[in-house]
Formats: sequence, C-alpha cells, structure tokens
Amino acid sequence: MNVDYNKHNIVKYLANNKDKDIWKMSVSSIGFQSTKFLDSYPPKGHPFGYTFNPERGRILDEFSLIYITKGISEIAVKLREEGQKISDETDFMVVENLFTTITNVNFSENDLKDKIEKSLKIKNELLNLLADKENLSNAALIYIEREDYLIKIEDVCIPAEKDEDKRSLKEMITYGLKGLSAYLKHAEVLKFTDKNINFFIEKTLAELLKKDITAEELTALALEVGKYGVLGMELLDRANTKTYGNPEITKVNIGVGKNPGILISGHDLKDLETLLEQTQGTGVDVYTHSEMLPAHYYPKFKKYKNFVGNYGNAWWKQQEEFESFNGPIIMTTNCIVPPKPSYKNRVFTTGLVAFDGCRHISGEKKDFSEVIETAKKSLPPKEIEQGEIIGGFAHNQVFQLLDKVVEEVKKGNIKKFVVMGGCDGRNKKREYYTEFAKNLPKDTVILTAGCAKYRYNKLNLGDINGIPRVLDAGQCNDSYSLALIALKLKEVFGLDDINKLPIVYNIAWYEQKAVIVLLSLLYLGIKNIHLGPTLPAFLSPNVAKVLVENFGIGGITEVSNDLKLFGM
Repeated sequence: MNVDYNKHNIVKYLANNKDKDIWKMSVSSIGFQSTKFLDSYPPKGHPFGYTFNPERGRILDEFSLIYITKGISEIAVKLREEGQKISDETDFMVVENLFTTITNVNFSENDLKDKIEKSLKIKNELLNLLADKENLSNAALIYIEREDYLIKIEDVCIPAEKDEDKRSLKEMITYGLKGLSAYLKHAEVLKFTDKNINFFIEKTLAELLKKDITAEELTALALEVGKYGVLGMELLDRANTKTYGNPEITKVNIGVGKNPGILISGHDLKDLETLLEQTQGTGVDVYTHSEMLPAHYYPKFKKYKNFVGNYGNAWWKQQEEFESFNGPIIMTTNCIVPPKPSYKNRVFTTGLVAFDGCRHISGEKKDFSEVIETAKKSLPPKEIEQGEIIGGFAHNQVFQLLDKVVEEVKKGNIKKFVVMGGCDGRNKKREYYTEFAKNLPKDTVILTAGCAKYRYNKLNLGDINGIPRVLDAGQCNDSYSLALIALKLKEVFGLDDINKLPIVYNIAWYEQKAVIVLLSLLYLGIKNIHLGPTLPAFLSPNVAKVLVENFGIGGITEVSNDLKLFGM
C-alpha cells in the first residue's frame, strides 16, 4: 500500500481546561503518526521529548530538570546549615533551570538534556560536600544516565501529588518561582543580584519536596513567594533604570523604513544594547517586537539613530509578522512560537531560548555579526501598519505627572483607573479586552504592562486634558510600577487601605510568569483582582474558594456586566 507519510503525521498538543476536574482526566494531545516498516521510533518530525516508552512511561525533560533542581536546592539548604558556602554558579543554575522551563522558552531536546547533565554533575559535587546525608529526598540522591532522562519516578512532577489542594498550591508556588527567576536572570545580566532572594528560592524548592507539608503551610509559602516577587521586581527595576535611565513619555513609530532590518523580541535589554552597538554604520535598522517595545522608553536607547520603531503585536502573531518582516529575528527570552519553515532560517536564539534548527548565539559578549550579514541580504520589512503609539509611563514618569493626575481626579475628570496588565494570547475570548477598553467611560484611565496592551494600545482612546487614557508602564515585569503607582496614590489621598482607591484590576491571564505578579499583588494587600478569560487551570476548587473569600479574586463575564460590576 502506498502511504503519504507527510499526511499521516499530525500531532497537536492541547492545554488543560476545567473539564478535567469533571472527568478526572484530560486529553493532552491529538493526532497520529505513522512509521515505515523497520523504521526507528520516534519518526522524523516527532515533537521532541514526547516519546513514549512502555516500561518508563513518558516524563518530559522539563519535569526532570525541575526535579533535579529541587534536589540541588535541598542539598544547598543543608550545606548552608552546616556553615558551608554555596557558589554563585549553583545559585545561578537554579535560577536558569527554573527560567528555562517557563512557557515557550526552550524547545531544544539536546539543550535540555545538557542542562540536566550539568545539573546532575553539580548536584553530585554538592552531595559529596555534605556531612549529614540522612533524611535526604530521592531528588537529592538520584543519579540518572543520559539515555534515561525520560524517567518514571512517582514524585518527579507536581501532578503526582495525590491531594488536589496541595497539588494546586505546589503548582502555584512553582510557577511563581519560575517568574521570579526570570526577573533575577534579567537583573543578573546587568550585574545586579540579591543572594537573599536566591536563598529563598532554594529553600522554597526544598520545602516542596517535604512529604508532610500541609496545605496551610503551602498557603503561607505562596504569600511569601509574593513578598519575594516584589523584591525581585524591585531589583530588576533598579537594574534597568540604573543602566538605561528612567523610562519617559515616548512616541514609538509602528511603520517601517527603507533599509533592511533586524527584529528583536523578548525581554532582555542587554541583548538589544549589544545589537544596537554592533549595527551602527551597517545600514541595518533595528525594530522591536512584542515585549521588547518598552525599550524605546529608556533614554539610553534613544541615541541610536537606527533604532526605528516597533513592528507587529503580541507574541502569538509571530508566524505572520515574522514572515512579512523579511529580515532576521532575534529571540532573547521566552515567547518563541515554533517557526514556520519559510522563515526558520532567519530566526536566531540567544540566552536561555533555544529551538532545534535555529542558530543560537551564546557567550557573555555576544557576536551578532551573522545576524547583521543575514539582514544585509534581506529585503526591507513589509509595512503592516502606520502611525505611532505612546508609552513610557513607569512609576518615575507618573510621579512627575502626579500633581496633574491628582488635580484631574479631584475635579472629577478621572473617576477610575483600570489596571489591565497581563498577557495576550490567540484565544478569541481575549477580544473581550479590546471591547472592554472601547466601552470604558471617557473618565477612566487604563494602567497597563505586559503584552496584553496590544489588545487596546492602538485604539484611539484619546486623553483627559493631556493625560493619555492608556498609560503603558512597560514589560510584564514592570507591573512593579503599577503597584508603586497605586501605593503612591494611596499616600497622596491619605487613605489607610490601598483597596479604597478608585482602581479596578481586570488582568488578562496566560503565561506562567503572571503567577508571580498575582502573588506579589496579593502580598501587597490588593484585593478584588479579576482574571480572565478564565481562572488559572491549576486552581483546585478549595484553593479557588480561599482566593475568592480572602482576596476577592474573580473572573470575567460579559463586557456590559463587568462594567456594571466595576461601577462604570
């Protein structure tokens, strides 16, 4: 029989939804694959890390890496208790391992296996230094051969936790630590570190290994993660502003020039700085994409004449926007979408981002010459829109405008602030945020950070006596600015409770790093936060109930209903 194997290899991986709670099971993938007689398994093109072994089952490399990292952390905690010093290399490894496993960071099977191998080596070196090896977990003691990294261990991943409330809290804490690690990594690149935060992460990972930890203890631990989330965001804010200056009000071009260009996406400002330095005098322009947009707000980047503007929208539109850009693309952190074959040869990764088949640029002093040469041979970007968008409303800039803002509030011209930060995604339900912004009363001001702003930052919402109705503070990690603005307004208006401010929180939920933002807001005492389009899937009914009853966490419904709910 003649079989077209290209048509018989289709695999789609699906996100969990609330139905899994009803049925106590879920579908993680659909599709089919065919192999020819005597061909090896897995077939060519099979998604990496998703192979199945009848004896070992299937555990993703990401789970193995986190499991081993917990073991490293447990040993590190005990070594400190014995009075021994832990190296910076170990602390940074823990951070990088957590960051690597965030959504859409690393798609390279070999790279993940290299990280596992290196982590095992470090873990065993630390284990040999430990005087008291009693009562260590399996994560601390385990050694795995490279060919067995897809391991089947009962407690290797959080879903193995039988108690659904403890499982829910462990997931929340782990995701929070991943987000915190992302902030620490960005700060560390700029030579800003805080050992106390590193120690906390390792201690928390070790706590998650305890068999007898209670749901009450996990709840307290989740709020403590929020406390350190605030510290991590403050550290990164200080790193960015000390290095590149305080963001300022800036109009950003969203059209294109006539020169060939390089598109840079992600969050790493240091990579952008290096690229801008190396492209001077080359005839190549540089454009930002998605979460790199706020780089335009920093004074230091404005001296580069070839820093043209922002191209495109949120991360999920990569495939069409990268296609039309024509030139090379650099992915600096998370949010890479599997590239289409038509432009995959133009995609470069760097830092912790990796995708098999894409060229990777490594090293502390990165050399982007190959990217620049690729750009020189490329056509200029195809124009997909025209005009400008305005941003740069981080805390320092808003504080400078505070007198005017307060005046407009007192006059009744500004009645409400609406925090609409968070993440964007392709789900059609996210059109809700565009409609919500469109239907907000004219006396409301949107405070935003993160890529959720692409749902409304190009709408013509106008201003209130010179104050734009969309105030963009920056990247998702710049949610710290939104918290500082709220705290400052509380002080200015002489309120005893931050929740008495005329601020509504309607945040778009998606990416794992969003968890650390949520926990940080809860730690600061902010209540009545609404999350959408759906509440996080990892919340068990009881944990969700606690968040609702103690913090007023809610979901979204229809735009008209929610506007009434928010008193608008």
